[in-house]
Amino acid sequence: MNASEITLFLVELSIILLFARGFGELLRLVRQPVVIGEIIAGIVLGPTIFGTIFPEAFNKLFVQSDTISIALHAITLLGIVMLLLVSGIEIDLPLLIRQSKKAFLISMLGVTFPFILGFTFAYFFPHQFDIINDEDRLIYALFIGTALSITALPVVARTLMDLNIFKSEIGFSIITSAMFNDLVGWIIFSIILGMIGSNLGYGISAGNLVLLLFAFIIVSLLFFRKVFDYLFGFAKKYLSNPGGILNIIFIIGFSAAAFTEYIGIHAIFGAFIIGIAIGDSVHLTEDVREIMNQFVTNIFAPLFFVSIGLRINFIQDFDPLLVLIMLTLSVVGKVLGSALGARLGGFDKYDSWTIGFGLNAHGTIELVLGTVAFEAGLINERVFVALIIMALTTTLTSAPLMKYFIEKTKTRFTLAGILNKEAILISDNSIMDKKLLIEKLSEKLAEINGLDKKLIFNAVWKREQALPTGLENHLALPHARCNVKYPTAVLAVHKRGIKFDSLDGKPAHLIVLLVTPVDKPELQLELLSGIVQKLGKKEIIDYISNLNSKEEIVKTINQLFSS
Repeated sequence: MNASEITLFLVELSIILLFARGFGELLRLVRQPVVIGEIIAGIVLGPTIFGTIFPEAFNKLFVQSDTISIALHAITLLGIVMLLLVSGIEIDLPLLIRQSKKAFLISMLGVTFPFILGFTFAYFFPHQFDIINDEDRLIYALFIGTALSITALPVVARTLMDLNIFKSEIGFSIITSAMFNDLVGWIIFSIILGMIGSNLGYGISAGNLVLLLFAFIIVSLLFFRKVFDYLFGFAKKYLSNPGGILNIIFIIGFSAAAFTEYIGIHAIFGAFIIGIAIGDSVHLTEDVREIMNQFVTNIFAPLFFVSIGLRINFIQDFDPLLVLIMLTLSVVGKVLGSALGARLGGFDKYDSWTIGFGLNAHGTIELVLGTVAFEAGLINERVFVALIIMALTTTLTSAPLMKYFIEKTKTRFTLAGILNKEAILISDNSIMDKKLLIEKLSEKLAEINGLDKKLIFNAVWKREQALPTGLENHLALPHARCNVKYPTAVLAVHKRGIKFDSLDGKPAHLIVLLVTPVDKPELQLELLSGIVQKLGKKEIIDYISNLNSKEEIVKTINQLFSS
């Protein structure tokens, strides 16, 4: 480049980073992913807005010089390679192995459903996706299936942290399933690119390419990760820290990217797999991860995401029908598949929907995948725009929909949510001993939920003997943690009153026997606290005690807990 081109190129980079930061911060203020702001910045700077209003200035800045365009393309390629390297490092391989049973089921159905749906629709209705050459139909259909199957791990991780469920059972299931999704999706996508690459003269057959690909994955994850751990330990001891470790990470990452590009698979896949191997090292401390993450996500990644909008006119190439098809296939395939996998894995209805919508965030990875496919000539502008809009829409809607079902779950985990009329006992005053009453309630709870009545009674009675559960204002809450999956309860109305060694010495008229899972002590405390808060007043207990209908009791409790 000559002096004027260098000047223009540096001005171009400055403008891109300025707009990326500005729009990113605006989106952050409204609690949306920064990457969406960076995409919007590209649309504003690109042919959609700036190029339409000021075509001459746009052409001079972004189009006119082939040398500058090549330089920008090179730096954005560097950006996505580094982004995938960081994404790979975020994958916790030991966690993936530990949580593999549930995550594998959720992930496999979450990948299989949308893949089959996307592949079938693209293969049998090629005109909807602008497939002109019938010879490309198979590769094209494989790509659409893969595009609908993949999940954006960085977006998912951020969403889980924002919703404060990252370390919950649901959070672990979502994040590990997203890891599986990414791994499977990128393997399939790399094979597709290899199939295209072999047609372009890379000299490796599709069969040999697949073997080479899996050999690279296995060797990297089983052997190289131990070598990398040793290298990082050496660097930490003998080289400057954290500079030495960072330097080695990028040397390894770029080398792996170069290798996969050489054999006919896109460079990003090599960076992604080697990132997984690197991320497992005990020497990769949190400060090193944070430095690397900040450096990539704030400098190089924005250059890539803004460049997406610089290439396409989103108004001219917008096809409402194609966008609707993409969104429908994505939601139906990804959400239903993941939710079904979660249901089969033992989660309840609301938790399953939370997982389904959590994994439907396509986000950054979809943008990378779509860009690579567009650059490879696999898809045209119309399909590329539809993919970008689908990725942005699913990313924007993921958190609100997850929050909705999380709130549904919380509502269900109240006394009103777990109590029905079959779980209510209106005592005839024939039972005047609390041990007999607890035994009767344990029997009823076990009968309703298909549990062992002796197990329930022994756990509750042992807890009662250790510390009586009679409270003030005629309320008693016998409870225990047992080997159950979900909390369950029965309620007794004792009109005459029964001694429960209460704090105020008064007999209990309202007795709630509560059983919660052993592994969720916080849930028991939350439920007990909610019961005391809603039912702990004398006038409320007196009112419920005078009701003679189970339906009226349930209705009253529902009203109390909904207020």
